[in-house]
Amino acid sequence: QIRYSIPEELTRGAFVGNIAKDLGTDVAKLAAANLQVLSDSDSQYFSVNVNTGVIMVSERIDREQLCGQNPRCFLHLKLAIENPVEFYRIEVEILDINDNPPEFPSDEVALRIYELASLGARFPIQPAQDPDVGTNTLQTYHLSANDNFNLNVKARTDGGKFPELVLERALDRELRAFHYLVLTAEDGGSPPQSSKIRITIQVLDANDNHPVFDRPSYGARLVENSPLGTLVVKLNATDVDEGPNGDIRYSLSSHNSAALRQIFAIDEQTGEIRVQGNLDFEEATVYEIEVEAKDMGSPTMEEHCSVVVEITDVNDNAPEVILTSFSSTLSEDALPGTVVAVIHVRDRDSGEQGKVLCHVSPDLPFQLRKDYEHQYSLLTSTRLDREHVAYYNVTVSASDLGNPPLSRHTILPITLIDVNDNAPQFDQASYEVLVAENNPVGSVLVTVSAADPDSEQNSRLSYSILRAGGTDPGLDPTRYLSIHPTNGQVTAKFPFDYEQTTYLQFHVEVSDGGSPALRNRTLVHVFVVDQNDNAPQVHFPRAGEDSATQFRISPSIVPPALITKVVAIDADSGRNAWLSYHLVEATDLGLFSVALRSGEVRIMRALQETDASEHELLVVVRDAGEPPLSTAVTLVVLVEEKGPEALQGSEARAADGGGLPTITLYLIVSLVLISTVSLVALAALGI
Repeated sequence: QIRYSIPEELTRGAFVGNIAKDLGTDVAKLAAANLQVLSDSDSQYFSVNVNTGVIMVSERIDREQLCGQNPRCFLHLKLAIENPVEFYRIEVEILDINDNPPEFPSDEVALRIYELASLGARFPIQPAQDPDVGTNTLQTYHLSANDNFNLNVKARTDGGKFPELVLERALDRELRAFHYLVLTAEDGGSPPQSSKIRITIQVLDANDNHPVFDRPSYGARLVENSPLGTLVVKLNATDVDEGPNGDIRYSLSSHNSAALRQIFAIDEQTGEIRVQGNLDFEEATVYEIEVEAKDMGSPTMEEHCSVVVEITDVNDNAPEVILTSFSSTLSEDALPGTVVAVIHVRDRDSGEQGKVLCHVSPDLPFQLRKDYEHQYSLLTSTRLDREHVAYYNVTVSASDLGNPPLSRHTILPITLIDVNDNAPQFDQASYEVLVAENNPVGSVLVTVSAADPDSEQNSRLSYSILRAGGTDPGLDPTRYLSIHPTNGQVTAKFPFDYEQTTYLQFHVEVSDGGSPALRNRTLVHVFVVDQNDNAPQVHFPRAGEDSATQFRISPSIVPPALITKVVAIDADSGRNAWLSYHLVEATDLGLFSVALRSGEVRIMRALQETDASEHELLVVVRDAGEPPLSTAVTLVVLVEEKGPEALQGSEARAADGGGLPTITLYLIVSLVLISTVSLVALAALGI
């Protein structure tokens, strides 16, 4: 590190130092090494001549601007050299020169000093400022010759010096009203620099007479709530002094309370006292205002007096309604005469203006009873019903006897507490439900709904299933059905089978959550609707699962002779049990026919020698359901010389045999019974 010292304010190009010499290197090597100067500050105050190795000043350097009052001031440079890379740190100390004189903030200062000021009184003067440091900064002050003042300089620990004038001889305004002094500030530079400030001292007159009021006290009378700005009284005080010593200012004494100061205000010039706040007879009937009159002398002299203000009452206060006791909730079964609230009323006005009357609306089931002066009780006057009106806003009106009267209305919110006095009601007296058989397990058949005008726990409903009176004991509805206890959805536990159960009725009971609980019932009719879920069953001819029934016919049989009759029964009802018979396959389709409705199998033409001796017929029995179900039966007809006779133990005979007409009769009776039951069910459903 290399250090140089230069004074501030050097001209551009001034010599700072020879870097080549101080580094002990050749100037030519520095030029070849690409010498660069780097500064830590934003401004480039120095430059290097690479041909000579001399550092020179490139910009004006003002030490006071760079370092202020810091006793030492440095600028730092870095020299960068390549091949090899090397860095050198250069520190340049900037030395102060006496280039700034001490300066006062102004050229003249004026002081006003009371002529009775005590000896030794001190009067500070604003100090001069010198931005230089060390011996070049401010060193001393000098005061011009005079008879009354000396100069005292106070020195602080930071080196600051503050001048002050000290009164050494008493002043006499009548002898000399103004004093003119000169204060000189001088620094320690060589040569020293200085500046001056002119001091003008005005001697103030002494105040030796106090103000006097024209009367010792004042009185006034005001109506309460007087408008703001109303004149209360105008004060008058005089002072025989002249100038400021005789100039009087009025004010409210500090002995007055803060509340009084907010109500009254006084004009300091005219002495007029006016209203600036609210005058309230109920807060104070008399106000006593302490007033003082001060002259503008120095020191001031003052005089005191009192103003008594009497307040006249007016009807400006509405009655107050105070709830001594109040319950905002009331049971709906409360008896007439039940006390709801105890009310205390008052009016801050006096006389007739302070008497209060109370009443409530006659349209409400409440009334007021006067217990004694200023107290009322709010009572129920009739029976209450929460389901009719659940909430009341009872307005208690209180009016005084003033002219005009003032009133106040207080609203008492009263909520009725529910009592379980209403049983649940179903929205229907009974329910009728059509359910298709083979319904899915868990499907919702019907949703019963009930309502309870009570509230909260008393309106929380629960549903259950009960057996209806007169029903088959074996048809327990809880076996087939279940009900959701809260939403009333009735669901099926098992699929219904129309062939086993066509109708079911049961009661649904609903109960609320009150104590004791109230209940109600409704009747539910469930009609099971038939579905085509049973295929026709062939009752004749009977045959094994994989075998066919054989019939024998004579070769000379005469058409249309009856060979046999296919008898089938369908367990479904209605259209689902309407059967039709179809010949779908045959050895010779033109030789045989099957009656569509009766199932009679007949021969359609005479047999010929070319016809086969064995014929196989496939008869399909189909119902009329959607989709239709069917059953097939295979018949084998053998052409032989013997008469028609069923083989394999069958009891089938020819058309004149004894078994076939009996079966036909059974079939007809069954169809009639099924049709009758279907008609009855449809009629009941329509009803």
